[in-house]
Amino acid sequence: MMTERKIEAILFDLDGVLINSLESWYQAFIRMLRAYGKKELSRETFEARCWGPDLRHNLGALQLGEDAADYCIREQIKLIALIELFPSAEEVVRRTREDYKLKVGLVTNTPRENVSKILKHFQLSNHFDVIVTGDDVKRGKPDPEMVIKACEWLNVKPDHVILVGDTKADYLAGKAVGCFIIGMGANSTGDLHIEKLSELFTILDKKITTSGY
Repeated sequence: MMTERKIEAILFDLDGVLINSLESWYQAFIRMLRAYGKKELSRETFEARCWGPDLRHNLGALQLGEDAADYCIREQIKLIALIELFPSAEEVVRRTREDYKLKVGLVTNTPRENVSKILKHFQLSNHFDVIVTGDDVKRGKPDPEMVIKACEWLNVKPDHVILVGDTKADYLAGKAVGCFIIGMGANSTGDLHIEKLSELFTILDKKITTSGY
């Protein structure tokens, strides 16, 4: 049976959804590997193995600790010039609040200092009702802790929330607590799929329905 799903808020991932930061993180990761005497990864391998899960999870697989994570984080923010804002990102986030009257949150495994500098750089700082970063939780995505915390701060139930993400980690984190998932990009997983952010308006203009809800 198809029933209408009440939507009160949208949670956006940052990297791969609002911004294209893949190159900055790849370059920072390579610098870190060099500094710690580890074998370098190709872009394809980095994207397949490391893009999505939080940084410390990836470094744990390489037997690297907190110092390596801090090094990579510092290097990434030095490469802010390599980061691109996706077309319509500012408009989508702004109109979601102003036109559709939805609460808007950001849920990202990226550390808070980096997030703050990136949002300031692209003049997005004032567009969110809540921002949950990798520094605000014990376990980053795919663990749902970040999504749960955002919903608590927004005072909404997870099943009244859309999560927009581009990785399996986003899907698993949101789906674990009942969010409606919109996957963005060719490699994304979700209840619905979009190729570009502006397509979100088409979805919001229609009734969100899901079977078995």
